[in-house]
Amino acid sequence: MSIIDIFDSGFRKRNQSHFAAIVRIAMSDGVITDEEHAFLDRLAKRLDLSEADYKKILKNYKTHPISPPLFYDKRLERLFDHATMVYADHELGEKQPELLERLAVGLGFNSENAKYIVDKALALVSNGVDLDTFIEEIKNMNR
Repeated sequence: MSIIDIFDSGFRKRNQSHFAAIVRIAMSDGVITDEEHAFLDRLAKRLDLSEADYKKILKNYKTHPISPPLFYDKRLERLFDHATMVYADHELGEKQPELLERLAVGLGFNSENAKYIVDKALALVSNGVDLDTFIEEIKNMNR
């Protein structure tokens, strides 16, 4: 196995893990709405998931561990994706913010600040900000 194959395999596993975490959020209320499904379809394409991987993860999303990115901006991108999924049906279920806090900690955010970060992330997503604005706002939220 070449170094490129090893890198590609690790990259693919991280994308699968990220997608599974998003599916976990979508399933926190027991159903995947049409809007959530459309978001999952777009995300799967963006993450370059095969149709087989897509179906496998939808069926067994709880078997994938959270795999945090090394770089802070990538963590913020993942948080943005997670928050977007939580807000996809424009109605927060009681378990969704709590699950998002746990996922934020899994992504490497400090557990003491996770609620504050998640509240800010959900507020930004509910206001329809794009990824670049989201990243800038989260980075500067304590200033």
